[in-house]
Amino acid sequence: MKYIRECTIIFGITLIGELLNHVLPLPIPAGVYGLFLLLVLLCSGVVKLKDVESTGDFLLEIMLPMFIPACVGLMESYTSMAGAVLPLVATCMISTMVVMAVTGKTAEWMLKAGRKKKEDEII
Repeated sequence: MKYIRECTIIFGITLIGELLNHVLPLPIPAGVYGLFLLLVLLCSGVVKLKDVESTGDFLLEIMLPMFIPACVGLMESYTSMAGAVLPLVATCMISTMVVMAVTGKTAEWMLKAGRKKKEDEII
């Protein structure tokens, strides 16, 4: 029953993200709306981490197999992409490095903010 409740919360937020994607005229994917909505709900305390943690962990564990169909599709369309392999690889490498750098800096910033908050609470 716990997992059904957690899935309902996660998929409900995803559904709201889809609805926002249809209502708002912005070029933002529905998944991004859902992720930001979940972030806001978690940060505000409306949704507690324990309310979605087990199902979220499970979804993270099975994420890799979910990409297999996309990879197979890329392999099947290799002949049509053969002329653009170098630009595609360069784009993937550059975007991966940018995402890693931004993620790392954001994590550092959040850790520093958390430490500062704890220090302020102690004093």
